[in-house]
Amino acid sequence: MSELTAEQSELLEAAKNAASQAYAPYSKFPVGAALLDEHGVVWKGVNVENGSYGLTICAERNAVAAMATSGARKVVAIAIFAGTDEPITPCGACRQVIAEFGLDAVVVCGCRGGGVLVTSARELLPMAFTLDSE
Repeated sequence: MSELTAEQSELLEAAKNAASQAYAPYSKFPVGAALLDEHGVVWKGVNVENGSYGLTICAERNAVAAMATSGARKVVAIAIFAGTDEPITPCGACRQVIAEFGLDAVVVCGCRGGGVLVTSARELLPMAFTLDSE
């Protein structure tokens, strides 16, 4: 568990607020994400489930997609909030998408239980494939 900076606390609060807008009628597992881009803009995302489970999209990827749609290309930090007792980390697909836009991005994982984990995309996805990979 880590002490958060003011910026990280604000991102986590934005992720928590976003989680209340998640569309999770199947899993009942709402997740919210908020990311900070290279221009200082915060983008939010929520998980959006579908009856065809493979079409479900995670909160983190929704936030990255919103950022990319605006033309921004760098994730500086991302916070994820879930209504769990312990912090959860992004799934493998989300780890790869975050790494694509910010391998050194700070990743803040928070939960209803109050615990917080602060890590980085690089730590979550060691040896990640990126355009710079050789």
